[in-house]
Amino acid sequence: MERTIRVIGKGKLSVKPDTIRLIMTVEGMSEEYDQAVKESADMTNMLKEMFAKLGFEKSALKTLYFNIDTEYESYQAKDKSWKRRFEGYKFAHRMKIEFPADNEVLGKVLYALSHSPIKPEFKIEYTVADVEKSKNELLANAVKDGMEKANVLSEAAGVKLGDIISIDYSWAEIDFVSRPMDRMMLEECCMSAPCEADGAYDIDIEPDDIDVTDNVTIVWNIG
Repeated sequence: MERTIRVIGKGKLSVKPDTIRLIMTVEGMSEEYDQAVKESADMTNMLKEMFAKLGFEKSALKTLYFNIDTEYESYQAKDKSWKRRFEGYKFAHRMKIEFPADNEVLGKVLYALSHSPIKPEFKIEYTVADVEKSKNELLANAVKDGMEKANVLSEAAGVKLGDIISIDYSWAEIDFVSRPMDRMMLEECCMSAPCEADGAYDIDIEPDDIDVTDNVTIVWNIG
């Protein structure tokens, strides 16, 4: 019978965020489907124009989610029965734009959004530009940890590590995201931060490092 040793290596990584991800959602409702499509497109174009004036490419604004659905309202009829009546077509368009972590740029973006006539809902996330590089570094740390544990265990047990039979990891999506400001803090920041002459809020945000972990399972032959 083949003798094996199975070890779970735990990788840890702390990375400094270098990218701001701004997620915005515009919503609205219209009695006609075509009109709902047009209103959504008009709002999106207004956002693209706004970011273009700030120096962004129009293609930098990416769609995360788009949906148009029927909306109904429940009401009680004269006979006391409950019925539904058609309200219209509700649209929701969620978009994102990413740019290097820079408080000056962020101040200009928040100022433009807070003075925009369409008033999209928005939130700020900090992330890293090269996610794959960080993931690979995290996995390398996990494998290194697993090998160190295996060496300790094999030496303590008086056995010799052989070839690696398998290496498995979770494949779970790791979220390299930091959210230093919730919605209320963001609103207070935009309302209270002083404005610069060129139309920008004086923002001073230093996000924490992003701490992530992942596991790998390594199986060795032992002799």
